[in-house]
Amino acid sequence: MTSYWAEYAWLADGCYADVGFDVEDGRFRRVNVGVAPQAGAEILRGITLPGLANGHSHAFHRALRGRTHAGGGTFWTWRQQMYAVAARLDPDSYLSLARAVFVEMAQAGYTAIGEFHYLHHDQRGRSYADPNAMGAALIQAATEAGIRLTLLDACYLAGGLAETGYLPLDLVQLRFSDGDVDQWQSRLSLLSDRDQVRIGAAVHSVRAVPAEALSVISETSGERSLHVHLSEQPAENAATQAFYGGTPTELLDDHGLLGPSTTAVHATHLTDSDIKTLGGSQTAACFCPTTERDLADGIGPARRLADTGCPLTLGSDQQAVIDPFEELRGLEMNERLATGARGRFTPAELIMISSEAGYRSLGWSDGGRIADGALADFVVVRWDSVRTIGSDPDQIAYAATAADIDQVVVGGRAIVRDGRHQLGSAAQLLAAALDQLETP
Repeated sequence: MTSYWAEYAWLADGCYADVGFDVEDGRFRRVNVGVAPQAGAEILRGITLPGLANGHSHAFHRALRGRTHAGGGTFWTWRQQMYAVAARLDPDSYLSLARAVFVEMAQAGYTAIGEFHYLHHDQRGRSYADPNAMGAALIQAATEAGIRLTLLDACYLAGGLAETGYLPLDLVQLRFSDGDVDQWQSRLSLLSDRDQVRIGAAVHSVRAVPAEALSVISETSGERSLHVHLSEQPAENAATQAFYGGTPTELLDDHGLLGPSTTAVHATHLTDSDIKTLGGSQTAACFCPTTERDLADGIGPARRLADTGCPLTLGSDQQAVIDPFEELRGLEMNERLATGARGRFTPAELIMISSEAGYRSLGWSDGGRIADGALADFVVVRWDSVRTIGSDPDQIAYAATAADIDQVVVGGRAIVRDGRHQLGSAAQLLAAALDQLETP
């Protein structure tokens, strides 16, 4: 058992001073407020937050950072650059890149990651000897980085959706597809939960998964976390309306995919009816503000979704930025720009969205909070940096950045101390991984 004393800590109902707690068998024990440090307790200077969840990640997109901005373009032109990276990866290079990215995430304060995984097969669309070799690379990378991982294994069956119907897969997309939903289901059945790993399911989008497969996926996912890209682009809505006569949300609802175990990613371009349907089913919505602004996707109706019953979560998506504070501030700042009003979300709401709600959407219902019996995942934010000094403790989220993370603990084990990950420099790991990816 290890005892800690936090100068300040975020608990379920707010930020408190002088918080003591023990960690035993990877869980919090005896959390007390307003206490002096016990003899031998580790002192946590600054503000201690519950572990932060990255609800939506594509690790391999990190190879695109700072390389997609020449000439402008759209989401669809960016996608072609993403496909070019996807075509070069194999299990070894994927392991190296994902490990480096997960180390970068851990140093930024993320303790649990939802990896939306659709890069399944080799460059010609053939199964590896281990059908889940690429998923295994992600699991190994997360294990070595010391973080929790929910592998959201995505079904991907078509090359897109037009008014006239589904398009065939192109050459790169062959890597993403199992051919049909039954083969996807069979491959998914080979994966299982383990310590610090959960296996979830995903529908890439209604653009990539025809309606007849959706009910099968709903039955297969069961109690697993189920995530889906939803209405990220107006073109998706237009094609779905033209072909099916309804919105993507309506299509998912008709096939039983909405509910408390489901998370709609982006949920940017929704009708009033969509918002009501998502809220009424208590489907979560994962916003990725740094990606949605980078790709000019638009500003989603976050406050309206929350007010109708949707739990909100946050993700880094395409890794243009890996910084949980940028994401949570982006959620609030986008609302301010869209409405002309401040304080659309309270600091306490933003912390909860970044932690407990994210953990729950990834299948870790016992994490994301500092409370007796919860998973002992927490991060310590420096209160004395040039960015944070002078801030009120309960408003630290508006001042801090990833650079202010001093310590990260997952399951009671410190993986980041003094801002440095146990595996060493994230920059060096990334440089090596990117070099490996560039080498023919």
